[in-house]
Amino acid sequence: MKRLTAGITALILLLLPVVVFAQPPQITLSLGDTDEGLSPAIQIVILLTILTLLPSILIMMTSFTRLIIVFSLLRQALGVQHAPPNQVLIGMALFLTMFIMYPTFSKINTLAIQPYREGTIDMEEALSRSTEPLKDFMLKNVREKELMLFTKLSGKEYSSKEELPFHVVVPAFVMSELKTAFQIGFLIYLPFLVIDMVIASVLMSMGMMMLPPVMISLPFKLLLFVLVDGWYLLVGSLVEGFN
Repeated sequence: MKRLTAGITALILLLLPVVVFAQPPQITLSLGDTDEGLSPAIQIVILLTILTLLPSILIMMTSFTRLIIVFSLLRQALGVQHAPPNQVLIGMALFLTMFIMYPTFSKINTLAIQPYREGTIDMEEALSRSTEPLKDFMLKNVREKELMLFTKLSGKEYSSKEELPFHVVVPAFVMSELKTAFQIGFLIYLPFLVIDMVIASVLMSMGMMMLPPVMISLPFKLLLFVLVDGWYLLVGSLVEGFN
């Protein structure tokens, strides 16, 4: 688990300059002895592991999970299967994730990346500093119930949240994000469900039982969503929902 934490934090150290600050990372694999005591073969393995873990970090340790689930539920509630397409939804979720996580990434850059580039701290200290802002973000947005569950399942007791390890915080955070996303999705479904029920009742009273209600209700649902400025309300609420 220590290697997993080190790999995750090292990935952030390498990729944040590109994603957040538009500066290419400088990766050096020396052929001799390094200050960290890692051989070139181990460094290459770590680098490949970092690249492999990138999707997991994006999905499990940022706001991406909540955003993409809510957007998918919204599309299903509207009844449009391919509009917006998956590429648009994923793109929106990615850029909103960058916007929401920017303060956390900036703090990691200030506390860990820049000092490490300047040579004032070593790799171990940089990894230690880079984990704190990311853990703080997850702890601010995780539910107490989920934290207590995984703390209990770990079989250990911790005096404070700051002492919780990543293998306890990450699954609790993901589970909390899933619950929040489905709660938001339920609230999104309600007005569109009412429209479907009204349209279905009207069609049945007119004896048009063979006509699919979805075909008639879809324009009304789109009209309602546009009139209330749905994207503005939804995106604003999602961004403000993160501490």
